[in-house]
Amino acid sequence: MYDKSAVEKNKWMIDPDDAVMLLIDHQSGLFQLVRDIDQPVLRRHVCALARVAHLAKIPTFTTASVPDGPNGPLIPEIHKLNPDAVYIPRTGQINAWDNPEWVKAIEKTGRKTLLVAGTLTSVCMAFPTLSALVAGYKVFTIVDASGNWSQMATEITLARVVQAGAMPIDTYAVLAEVMSTWNRPDALEFAGAMVDYIVPPYRALMESYDKAQDVQKVGHETKLDRLQTARTKTPA
Repeated sequence: MYDKSAVEKNKWMIDPDDAVMLLIDHQSGLFQLVRDIDQPVLRRHVCALARVAHLAKIPTFTTASVPDGPNGPLIPEIHKLNPDAVYIPRTGQINAWDNPEWVKAIEKTGRKTLLVAGTLTSVCMAFPTLSALVAGYKVFTIVDASGNWSQMATEITLARVVQAGAMPIDTYAVLAEVMSTWNRPDALEFAGAMVDYIVPPYRALMESYDKAQDVQKVGHETKLDRLQTARTKTPA
C-alpha cells in the first residue's frame, strides 16, 4: 500500500504499520475556548484524522477530560467516522498519560509511533506528548487538529514539544503520508476524506477534471463546433 522501504530509510516519516492515532479531549465545551483556529476547521480536521485512521486500519484511542462537566462530551463524529476507535475513560487525570489504562492500551498495540492531536494544545496535546517521548515513542503532533486559547500559547507549546523531540505536522500531511500512493484500491476514499474535511475547494477541481474527461468521450455539451461550422457557412 505504501513505500515501506522509504519509511524504513527515513526516521522522520510515518510508518502506518507502526502508528497509533491518539485523539485527546476533542470536546464540545473545550472547543469554545479555541481562538487560534476556526472551530469548524478544527472539527473537520479531527474528522479527517478519524476517517484516515479507519481507512488505514491504524489503532485509534480517544479520551475525554471530565466529560460530565463543562468540558462537555467528545464530538460524536469521531466514533461515527471510525467505529473501531476505542474510548478510554479516565478518572480525573489532566494528562491522559497519567491514566494507566491509556498507556496499557497503547503498549498492547506493540507500536511505537504516535500521532497525537488534542484540545487544548498546551495541555491535552502537549502533556501526553512529553510523557510519550520520555517513554521512548516517536511522536508526531498534529497541530491543526489541536486547538488552543491563543496563538502565542500554541507557539510556546510547539517550541516546548519540538525541543523535547516531537515532530509537528498538519492534517493534510498525515493523510498524504499515510496514503503514500494513488495506486491503491481505496485511493478515492482517501481523496474523499481530503475533499470532505481538509480542502473542500479540491472538489471543484475534481468536478472540472470529470467534465473534461466527459468532453473527450461524448463531445462538447454546448456543441461549439456546430456553432462554429454554422457561422462559417453564413454568407457575409
